[in-house]
Amino acid sequence: MNQIDTTSTVAQLVIERPARARLFEQLGIDYCCGGKKTLQQACEEKHLPVDTVIRQLLELEQTAVPEERDWSQATLTELCEHIVETHHDYLRRELPRLSDLTRKVADAHRERCPEWDDVREVYENLRFELQLHMQKEEQVLFPAIMQMEQTNAPLRFHFGSVANPIRMMEYEHDSAGQALQTLRQLTNNYTPAEDACPTTRAVLEALEALEKDLHLHIHKENNILHPRAIALEEKLLQQ
Repeated sequence: MNQIDTTSTVAQLVIERPARARLFEQLGIDYCCGGKKTLQQACEEKHLPVDTVIRQLLELEQTAVPEERDWSQATLTELCEHIVETHHDYLRRELPRLSDLTRKVADAHRERCPEWDDVREVYENLRFELQLHMQKEEQVLFPAIMQMEQTNAPLRFHFGSVANPIRMMEYEHDSAGQALQTLRQLTNNYTPAEDACPTTRAVLEALEALEKDLHLHIHKENNILHPRAIALEEKLLQQ
């Protein structure tokens, strides 16, 4: 079995083997916005014995888990297109559906479960931010990254260095991460009450699925796409 270094960042561990993201999700370890933390730091923050987590990671090496493509080896153009076609399209389908469902649950159970008004408010703010975020990526950042890679030459962008919009995107990622944490707290870790209606259960399941997809989505941008784009620009400017 491969050895795992506790000084490796959780992001790097997921980049090396994407299937590790599933375990980190189960343990509540943030590998996207908090991906720059070492495994040791992440375990300490969650009060998890690092030796136990390492053992679980090593056990994962022995299981036949379907691996996602290694996006650290793809071209930046391929990665941008994948993010749009997979994660952005998922959000375009799910965000309106979840908006309808959260409204129905809040309206139906407001008296008995007033926290659903808070869930709906946090969700709607997240939805609004994500829709604007995707628009900025698809119209500004991603085309700039793809153009830079395809021309293989330093380019003059109206926003200056490509690091400038990347900095803003990562700030917005942090905001989305905080909203997801709030949703998890408000819903008791997406756990339905014993007498919860089918719609409530469906909403909680969908919100948890949204969280998992966003974690993977943000990981691919923060920890793979963005640093590679910045490194490419620096390399082209030095030529």
